[in-house]
Amino acid sequence: MFKNKTILLSGGTGSFGKHYLNYLLKLKEKPKKIIVFSRDEFKQSVLENTYNNYKKILRFFLGDVRDKDRLNSALNGVDYVVHAAALKQVPAAEYNPIEFIKTNIIGTQNIIESSISNKVSKFILLSTDKACSPLNLYGATKLSAEKLCSSANNIAGSGNIKLSIV
Repeated sequence: MFKNKTILLSGGTGSFGKHYLNYLLKLKEKPKKIIVFSRDEFKQSVLENTYNNYKKILRFFLGDVRDKDRLNSALNGVDYVVHAAALKQVPAAEYNPIEFIKTNIIGTQNIIESSISNKVSKFILLSTDKACSPLNLYGATKLSAEKLCSSANNIAGSGNIKLSIV
């Protein structure tokens, strides 16, 4: 499935991103390229040193899902997107609501639009159980991200992109 494919992993330095990267690198038929997209240059440096033997297929792309221009650059030539970038701490969301809205909702819309523009074939949004009947802002932002993702299948136009939520 991943052989000769280019995968962009947003939030690639987070806990899910690191585990998924490890999974991809253990595959017998590895992807052509894996792009770790995140805004944390220190964690990217640590990952790059950890996976020093995979320099041929690993790329570390510093950026933020809030920056659509940077996303467009990062998504050039990408086949699959796994969107795991999000702010996730429930108490922090209550005190910093606009930051969660900018990242979890607007950032998701940015990466969806950039994926459609760059003719990505598969897009997977990583969500949370807190999006089901949300009781807090974090859950509400992830529910909104889910709605954006599912509705994007209707507006993708002539592209062959399939957008899914996990």
